[in-house]
Amino acid sequence: MKPILIDLNDYIRTGEGANGASYNHKTDPSVMLKLYFRNFEAAALELELAQKVYRMGIPTPEPGDLVTDGRQVGIRFRRLEGKRSYSRACGDNPEFTELYAREFAQLCKRLHATRVDTAQFQSVKERLCKMLDDNPDFTTDQKRNIRNFIIAAPDADTAIHGDLQFSNGIFVEHNGQRTPYFIDLGDFCYGYPMFDLGMVYLCCCLNDEAWTLEQYHMSNATARRFWDAFAEAYFLAADCPLSFVFDGKRQIPVGPGADLREIEPAVRIYAGLKTLVVERDTHRPMPEFRAALQGTVY
Repeated sequence: MKPILIDLNDYIRTGEGANGASYNHKTDPSVMLKLYFRNFEAAALELELAQKVYRMGIPTPEPGDLVTDGRQVGIRFRRLEGKRSYSRACGDNPEFTELYAREFAQLCKRLHATRVDTAQFQSVKERLCKMLDDNPDFTTDQKRNIRNFIIAAPDADTAIHGDLQFSNGIFVEHNGQRTPYFIDLGDFCYGYPMFDLGMVYLCCCLNDEAWTLEQYHMSNATARRFWDAFAEAYFLAADCPLSFVFDGKRQIPVGPGADLREIEPAVRIYAGLKTLVVERDTHRPMPEFRAALQGTVY
């Protein structure tokens, strides 16, 4: 897959994340660009995954082609004009936090109820175990315990976003109706939805105040409100894609009448596992996230 050469002067930078920066085309409102801080392989993999996911009917911006400005490689997508992330929307309008959280929960439930062709994608267990093998900052005993937990978790053939931050859920509003989409699908895979939901919890409940304000445009108190409303709409709903939550030792009931106070400690373990993704991207240990594993599998 050979990237097409573009002139970055034709684009306006609009944002930046952990893995790349985004741009809008100056004269063509239908084109946006994501340039990667990482390598060619990361961009090519995300394009391949984005194309497969788009063809599956999962709501995501239509992917275009692989491009380069001569230094970095990226992907052009069909631009969704007026898009906002759920994190930005909560930061701008905190009074609607619970509404946005419930909408995001509905989007996630639809994703986690979507069965995939497992021959086309990697399993979340395989992906996490590979990250664990590549991580130099866990001891042999820690790696053994974490691997045992990953392997013991339930199997599933349903869709996993892989980086389920509330900033990777966006929506476009038209005539009072919001249409939601997922973005940043470079870690898309399949498996037990709890491996996805841990990232939602991490973003809402495990960051310090300064990070939450910088990355998600809201206070920790607002982020916690988002999690509380999200958890209720996801775990206590009759259409919850899970039949139970596994905490390494027992199966905790979900659905109407379930107890979120029992569910949250289990979610926290999966949030701790997301340190494997964060440390892969930051290239350093993240003790503030590893703390979620203490007393369990760490």
